[in-house]
Order: sequence, then structure tokens, then C-alpha cells
Amino acid sequence: MTKKNAFYAQSGGVTAVINSSACGVIETARKHSDAIGTVYAGRNGIIGALTEELIDTNQESDATIAALRSTPSGAFGSCRFKLKSLEENQREYERLIEVFKAHNIGYFFYNGGGDSADTCYKVSQLSEKMGFPVQAIHVPKTVDNDLPITDNCPGFGSVAKYIAVSTLEASYDVRSMAATSTKIFVIEVMGRHAGWIAAAGALVEDYGIPVVTLFPEIEFDQDKFLASVDEKVKEHGYCTIVVSEGCHWPDGKFLAEQGTRDSFGHAQLGGAAPVVANIIKDALGYKYHWAVADYLQRAARHLASASDVEQAYALGKAAVEKALEGKNSIMPTVVRDSSRPYQWHIGEAPLSEVANVEKMMPMDFITEDGFGITDKCKEYLYPLIKGEAYPTYDDNGMPEYVTLKNTVIEKKLPPFEL
Repeated sequence: MTKKNAFYAQSGGVTAVINSSACGVIETARKHSDAIGTVYAGRNGIIGALTEELIDTNQESDATIAALRSTPSGAFGSCRFKLKSLEENQREYERLIEVFKAHNIGYFFYNGGGDSADTCYKVSQLSEKMGFPVQAIHVPKTVDNDLPITDNCPGFGSVAKYIAVSTLEASYDVRSMAATSTKIFVIEVMGRHAGWIAAAGALVEDYGIPVVTLFPEIEFDQDKFLASVDEKVKEHGYCTIVVSEGCHWPDGKFLAEQGTRDSFGHAQLGGAAPVVANIIKDALGYKYHWAVADYLQRAARHLASASDVEQAYALGKAAVEKALEGKNSIMPTVVRDSSRPYQWHIGEAPLSEVANVEKMMPMDFITEDGFGITDKCKEYLYPLIKGEAYPTYDDNGMPEYVTLKNTVIEKKLPPFEL
């Protein structure tokens, strides 16, 4: 029987460590070349499968693939493209199976968040019905840390480390100027519905910084918020505010809502920091500075968490190993054994329990006033930001990141319109 090829794709917003998962998938597949043929990667994620733009990863050397482990962003290109339900648009799913069949692809490794878990699940179901079984394994990735069952998601530990460190450093700056100038610093972080990244910024409290944190899980109470900020400024001379982009008013409207939507149908956000800063200025008169971490937080490979890099690789590796064990329609997970010392192992979850499920911050991770994090939350967070995994630097002082050839193979099927 001819051995099957594999297809790997990256989905959604990229991270500092998603390429580490890619490295885990490709290196492990190469070690099992007796069972897995070529690993093809989708150019720009799942779109590459639909348009039959398949990248031949065999054109990359072992050294280049290894270098992915310390390179940020999506090496093969990612996309925000959500396949509709089978009922709405079965042609897209059928096209995927047609492409997989044309190129003898029997393994599908999809590296992304909740939407890609859903796609992975549907492909595994439809492939059986179409008579060309494909083992679909989801490789978890999201800086939002909102996938269920897994203890944490690759990408989160590094963004958490970046936000914690950057908030601390900027707060020191404000503290030094507070006597005669700026008294308020507002940093806006990612997190539409879950406040995990904002919680990382709140860790600076342990380092003497007066901080107020705004979570998506807690409705924004303007009067209560202003009273907390004013109290901290009067006591310490300054205050730092960490605001999640998903912070919202009691009526559900985001502070940062722009009135537009992305390709997934989500409200496009951006601008919670200046909204909050102006609320403070108008009510309290304090001079402020604000910053939006945006892409900086998720691309910061130079400050990646060592545990995050390790787990991202391990989950990519496990995806291939579980596929070779005959597993299908699952997601390898991180299972925490203990926090002190930090110990974990790889588990697995059925995609039927992962797809379209969001994991919010537990309420016992948020203090009673709604503006801080509890000791239980800190115990969860600190192991995830521990350790450094610096990239190597060239003679000019720049990190040595790799850019792939991304050689696309010859197409066998007619064109497909998205």
C-alpha cells in the first residue's frame, strides 16, 4: 500500500511560536518517512488547499526547518478564512477532499484556534462519507488562550511574558515622571472575549506597580473604575491600566468597537486604550500616555517564553505521532501535573468537544472588585512565562530568522473560485 502524504496549514493570527509547532510536525514526519511521504503546507493556510497551492516542504533543508523553532509569525502564510457549515457550502469541503485525493494526502494537521478546530472536525467527518478517509488532527494555537480542555495554548505564554515585561518597564517609566508629568499609563492588549492576556499585565502588582485591569469577563463600570484609579494615583502618585480589547459596556458594546467586521464576522476592535485614557482625563484631569501592543505582543519572538516554545514543538510532534497511532479528529493537549515545580504532559481531546468552544477566565482568577487577579491566577500564569528561549543574533545585532523558499508543486485539478 502506498504511504500517504500529509498536509499542514497555519490559521488565523500568528504567534511567536506557531512555527515551532510547524517544526515539530515536519521534523517528526521526516523521522517517520517509512509511514508518511511528503509534508505539503498550505500557502496562506487553508486557502492553499482550496486553491491547490501546496508547498513542498521537502525543498527545505533540515537546518532550515530546525530554524523555524526560533522564527516568529507564519512561515507558510496564514489566513482568516472560515469555512462555512457543511449545509451552507459543502463544495468547499468537497474541494478539500478532492485536493487531498489528487495528492494522496491522508493526514491533515491544522494549526490554529477554535475556528480551525471546527474545520478539522468537519473534514474528518466528510472525508469518511466521501470514501477517502483523512486523519484530521488539530494542533492548538492561539494567543488568546481560549481553547477548552488544554491547560494552555501555544502562543499565549510568550505574549503573556511580553505583556508582563512591557507593562512593568513602561510603569517604571511613568513612576519616574509622575511627580511633574504623566500619572497614567494605559496599555491595550489582545483578548476579545477572554482576559488571559490582560491578566498577564496584572502580574506587575507583585513588583510594586499600582495597576487596574479591565477584563472582557467583567462589565465596564465607569464610576467604579474611576474611583479605583483615583485612589491609586492619590496613594502612589501614578497608576497603570491594562485594558483588554474586549472590554465592554453593560449593554455589550465594546469600548473599542469600530463598527466594522472581519472575515470571520467578528466586530473589528482597536482603540480601547485611548477611550479609557480620555475617560480618565475628562473625569480626573490626569495627564496620560497610552499604547496598543497589537502585533508587537504576538510577534515578539525575542522575548518568547521557554515553556511556550517547548510546548508548541511538543504539540506539533504529538500530532504526527497520534496520527501514526491511528488517531483521528482529536487535538493534542497540555495537561498540567503541578505548578510548583511546573510539570506537564501531553494529553488529547476529541474535536467534538473543542470546536467552537471558548474558555474564559475563571471568576476565581479575578479579584472581587473586578480589577485584579487572585493568587490562584498568578500560580497558573507564572509557570507559562518562565524561562527564556532567545534566538541567535547576527553580527549586526539582528535576530537570525529564517525565510522559506515555499516552492509550490504543480496543480492537478481545475481552478477553484473562493
